[in-house]
Amino acid sequence: MKIYDITQELFSSRVFPGDPKPSCSRIQQIQNGDSCNLTVFEMCAHNGTHVDAPLHFYENGRSVDALALEKVIGPALVLEVHGEMTAEQAGRIMETYAPKRLLLKGEAVLNPEAARAMTRRGLWLVGVESQTVGTEDAPEETHLELLKTETVILEGIRLEGVPEGWYFLYSAPLKLGKADGAPCRAVLLDWEAMADGLAKVRSHGGHGEGK
Repeated sequence: MKIYDITQELFSSRVFPGDPKPSCSRIQQIQNGDSCNLTVFEMCAHNGTHVDAPLHFYENGRSVDALALEKVIGPALVLEVHGEMTAEQAGRIMETYAPKRLLLKGEAVLNPEAARAMTRRGLWLVGVESQTVGTEDAPEETHLELLKTETVILEGIRLEGVPEGWYFLYSAPLKLGKADGAPCRAVLLDWEAMADGLAKVRSHGGHGEGK
C-alpha cells in the first residue's frame, strides 16, 4: 500500500511570521556517559504541520483535545489550486466532489467568501501547504469563518509528489489538553490500494492473509 508522508520535519519547518521557532536540546547523552539519550524541545502549537482548533480564534471555542476524530481521519480529496481561492471556485469544488475533507496542493489560500462557501456545504476539514489558511497579511477573517462551524484547519502540509485524487487521511493532532492547536503526523493512504486490502481481509473472514 502506498503511504504518503505529508508532514514537515518539525525543526527545519517553515514558521508563520512572528511565531517562535521550535528548538530542541539533549539533556542526557550516551556519548557523555549517560544511560540514554534524552531530548527536550520547545515549540509553538502552530509550528510545522499542525491542526488549528476553534479556541485559536474563539475564546470559548473547542480546544484541540476535544476535536471530533472523525473530522481528521477518513477519506480526503487532494486538488491542485494556486493563489487565492474564490467563493466561485470553492462552490464548484464542493458541488462537483462533495468532500468532507479537502487538501489543497500548491500555494493556495482561502478568502473568507471561499471559506463560507465550503462550510455552508458541510466541509469538515481543509488542509493547505501554507502556514496559514488565509492570506498572511489578513488571515483572521478566514480562520473565523472556518472555526465558527468547527471546520478543522490543517496547515503546513506537503503534497509535492501526491497526485490529485481521493485518499485516506490520518491527521490526528497530539492530545494537548486545553490547547488551541497541536502538531500532527499527517499521512495519506492510497484509497484504491486500501480498499483492495480491506476486500482481501474480508474475503479471509477478517483474519488477514496470514491466517
